[in-house]
Amino acid sequence: MTTTSTATNAATTADLGLTQLIDGIRSVVAHDLDWDATAKLVADELAMALPHVDGLTPGQRLGSAERYTHHTLYVDPGGQFSILAIVWRPGQHTRIHDHVTWCAFGVLQGVEDEELFDADLNLVGRNVNRVGDVSGFAPPGDIHRMTNTGDVTAISIHVYGTDVNRIGSSVRRYYQKASGNRTPDPGRLSSALNDRGPRPAPLDRLCVGCAGVW
Repeated sequence: MTTTSTATNAATTADLGLTQLIDGIRSVVAHDLDWDATAKLVADELAMALPHVDGLTPGQRLGSAERYTHHTLYVDPGGQFSILAIVWRPGQHTRIHDHVTWCAFGVLQGVEDEELFDADLNLVGRNVNRVGDVSGFAPPGDIHRMTNTGDVTAISIHVYGTDVNRIGSSVRRYYQKASGNRTPDPGRLSSALNDRGPRPAPLDRLCVGCAGVW
């Protein structure tokens, strides 16, 4: 995944319309709740303060012809959370993966199809995320794959409960299917954290306004 960074000074956050969102997230994480509760509350803050796609610069909306890309919009000085814009051209997708921490995301443009998997990589659900839809989740129960199934570039804002620039990725592990079994992908990125072993089946997911959930 291609990565770029954006300055995180006050002028930049104001230009992107992130001030309310940042204040809201900071208020949530200050309560030091468990990851699941934090993800749901941060998703609520994102739903209330989801920025408009026009607030991103042309470069932050451009994406890459090779693969989906992300742009760092803000990193909390204490490393408690990061805000990223992820850009997907039509047909681009992630591998099946899970995460090192809680996450919330909201769609600014296009359509993002999210496949949900259990610990054995059985497909257990799908969210069709459209503009304005917001979702929050946390490990365990966070194994998924994202795909831009539309015919225009999709853009979403993602909030992660860590400084993803410092640890190198929000991904804990990539997975690949082999004869229907769950096997680690040797191309995993997250060497910063130890493997925590098998995960139970996904928990219920908070999805504000998502359609086509089953």
